[in-house]
Amino acid sequence: MTELVSKWACEYCTYENWPSAIKCTMCRAQRPSAGAIITEEPFKSTPALDPAGLGNSPTQGSSSLLICPDSSARPRVRASDTPETSSKWSCHMCTYLNWPRAIRCTQCLCHRQHAQQHASHQGQPRSPTESPQTSGSGCRPAPSSTVTDPCEEYNDRNRLNTNAQHWTCAACTYENWSKAPKCVVCDHPRPNHGLLAEPIELASEPERQQLSSKFIDADRGNRRCVGSGVGGQGVGGVAGLVGGCSTSQRRSPPSSKRESEVNMDFQRIEVASGAGVGSKEELEVDFKKLKQIKNRMRRMDWLFLNACVGVVEGDLAAVETYKTSGGDIARQLSSDEVHLLHRPSAFDVGFTLVHLAIRFQRQDMLAVLLTEVSQQAAKCIPAMVCPELTEQIRREVAASLHQRKGDFTCYFLTDLVTFTLPADIEDLPPAVQEKLFDEVLDRDVQKELEEESPIINWSLELGTRLDSRLYALWNRTAGDCLLDSVLQATWGIYDKDSVLRKTLHDSLHDCSHWFYTRWKEWESWYSQSFGLHFSLREEQWQEDWAFILSLASQPGSSLEQTHIFVLAHILRRPIIVYGVKYYKSFRGETLGFTRFQGVYLPLLWEQSFCWKSPIALGYTRGHFSALVAMENDGFDNRGAGANLNTDDDVTVTFLPLVDSDRKLLHIHFLSAQEMGNEEQQEKLLRSWLDCCVTDGGVLVALQKSSRRRNHPLVTQMVEKWLDGYRQIRACAALSDGEEEDDDDDE
Repeated sequence: MTELVSKWACEYCTYENWPSAIKCTMCRAQRPSAGAIITEEPFKSTPALDPAGLGNSPTQGSSSLLICPDSSARPRVRASDTPETSSKWSCHMCTYLNWPRAIRCTQCLCHRQHAQQHASHQGQPRSPTESPQTSGSGCRPAPSSTVTDPCEEYNDRNRLNTNAQHWTCAACTYENWSKAPKCVVCDHPRPNHGLLAEPIELASEPERQQLSSKFIDADRGNRRCVGSGVGGQGVGGVAGLVGGCSTSQRRSPPSSKRESEVNMDFQRIEVASGAGVGSKEELEVDFKKLKQIKNRMRRMDWLFLNACVGVVEGDLAAVETYKTSGGDIARQLSSDEVHLLHRPSAFDVGFTLVHLAIRFQRQDMLAVLLTEVSQQAAKCIPAMVCPELTEQIRREVAASLHQRKGDFTCYFLTDLVTFTLPADIEDLPPAVQEKLFDEVLDRDVQKELEEESPIINWSLELGTRLDSRLYALWNRTAGDCLLDSVLQATWGIYDKDSVLRKTLHDSLHDCSHWFYTRWKEWESWYSQSFGLHFSLREEQWQEDWAFILSLASQPGSSLEQTHIFVLAHILRRPIIVYGVKYYKSFRGETLGFTRFQGVYLPLLWEQSFCWKSPIALGYTRGHFSALVAMENDGFDNRGAGANLNTDDDVTVTFLPLVDSDRKLLHIHFLSAQEMGNEEQQEKLLRSWLDCCVTDGGVLVALQKSSRRRNHPLVTQMVEKWLDGYRQIRACAALSDGEEEDDDDDE
C-alpha cells in the first residue's frame, strides 16, 4: 500500500501515475516540476514512527497534505480522527476507489478481485490513501465504522452524473454528449456496447426491490398507455436505440436527488425495457445477442431501420435516403430488427413503412410511400421489353435534334412521330387485354382523370362514335415525368439518358431573352387577372427566372409551365395538357390552383415551320402522364366542317379544346397583342391547329398519325412488345384444346 502513496496526480485529468512516469499515462500531460508534494508540519512525530524507505515522499502520519494525490486533486475535509473512505476498494489495474457494492471498476471496467471483495466485507484492508498511523500517537486499528466525507460523496455523485450524460470516445478520449451518435472531434462512431459504457454502480437490494415493484405496478396500470408517449421519447437514430438498459438501473448511494432522476428516467423508458431488470448473466446474454444481430446487418439494413425511426419521429430525410439507395418500400420488420430497435410500443414484427406512417398519422409520408408502392406493381411498357431497340430509338432522337441559326437559336426535332396503341390489342382475349392494360396503363391516373373529375373522355361522342378515347401511359414518378410523358407521346420511350432535359436547358439558356420576356409578361397578366395587383423589382424577376433555369439543368427536378412552353418549341407542335384544376392534400383538402391545364403553342416559331398535329398530356397532383389513343380505321367526315381527305392507314384522334363545361381551354404565354376575348383566342387556335366542330358542337383538334409514316424502329418495338401477349393467347388456346381432347377421350 505504501507504493500507491508515492504516486503523483496529474493536474489535468487527476489520474495517479507511477513515480517513474514523466508524463501522464492517460492524457500525456507533463509531470509537474515540483518533485515533492507540498506538506505542512505543525509537529513532528518520533523517529520510531516514521516509515522507512519512503524517500522524499511525506508520511501520512506526520503531516496533513495541502495538495493530495487523490482522484479529485483537491484538499478534502476529513472527519476528526477517522480515516477517509475506508470502506471503498481499490482497483488492481487503475487504483481507482470504487464503492463497496460495485462489482466492476467504474473507470476501467475491470472485475473486482474476489480477495478484495471478501476483505471489504470483513473491514480488514484499507484504501491506499488511508493512514496506517495517526499523528502524535502510536499505531492503533482503524475503527469499524467510518464517517463518510460529505465532500467526497458529492464529488463522486457529480462524477457519476457526468458519466451518465457523456460518453468517452475510444479513439481520442473526448467526452461527447449522450445524444451524439459519433465523436464530434474525430467522427469515430459511438461504441455499440452501450450496456457496459455507463458507470456500474448497482443499487442496493432494498432499492432494487423497490424499483422492480415500480415496474410491476406500471406494467399493470399503464400497459395500454405506454405507446402514447412514443413520440416524445426522443429517438435520434438506430445507434441510440441499441442500448438495452436505462441509467436508472445503475445508481450511486441513495439520495433524494438521485431518486427523482430515477423517477424521471422511468417515465421515459418502455415497460418492456424496465422488465429486463435482472441478473448480470441475463444482461450479458442480451448484449451478446444484440451484438450478433448488429454484426449480421449491412448498410441497407441500417438505412431501413433509420427510415423506420424517421417515420416515427417525422424525419422525411431518412425515408428519402432509404428510397434513393434502392430500398424496398414494402420491406417488413423482422423479429431481430424489432429487438434491435427496442421499442415494442412503436415497432411490431411484419410492419412496413406504410404501417408505421398510418400508426403515427404521417400524412405527408403516406402520400410519398403509397405512390412509391404503386410503382412496385409489375409494369411492362414497350420501352422495357426491347432494350436494344429502345437504345437505337434514343440515338435517333438525339440525332434528330438540331439548333436553328439566327436570332432565335432554339433546338428542334426534325421528325414528326406520334405514338398510338396498336389496334391488334382488340383481337386479344378479354383476360389478356385486361393484363395488357394493367401493365402499360397508369390505372390511378386514368381513374382520377375520368371518374373523380371529368377531365378526359367526358364526351360519349368522342369516346365511342369517333374512337378518340385517351389512355394514360405509366411512366416513372420522379421529377422527369414531364420529359418521359413527352417522349412517350411521340416516340414511345422515356428520357432515360436525360437527352431531352439537356436540350431543354440549352434552349432556355441560349434563348433566355425571348422566353424571359414571354414569361414575365404572362406572369404579370395572370396575377392581375386574379386581382393581385403588385409589382416586383427587376432583381426579383431575375431571381425567379434563374430558379427556372436551374430546374431544367438538375435531373429529377420538377418542371413548371415555362418548361412545357419551351418543349412545344423543341417539338415544333402544340401541347395540350388536361389536368386537375386544384392542388389537393392527401386528405382531399383543396390547397390552390394548379395552372397546368391548357394549350401551349410554339408562338416564337413561324407557323409554317411547325406541325399542327398536337400531343396530349395529363396532369394529376404533381405528376404528368402521356395520353395516347388507339389506332382506328380512319373514318371519313367525322366532324362537321372537317375535310380529312385521308386514306385508311391514317389514324385521326379528336382532342377536345374545351373542358366538360364547354369553356375554351386557356392558351398559355400569350403576349399583350395576342390576348383578347374568347372568339379571338379560338381564331388563334384554328391558325395553329387543325380544328373542327363535331356534330355535338365540341371544338376539337385533329391529331393525325400513320403506321406507314411512323418511324420503323417504333413500329418494330411495338410489334415485339405485342408478341408477348399474343404468345399468352396461344398458350391459353393450346391448354383449352388439350382439355377438349381429354373430354373426347373419356
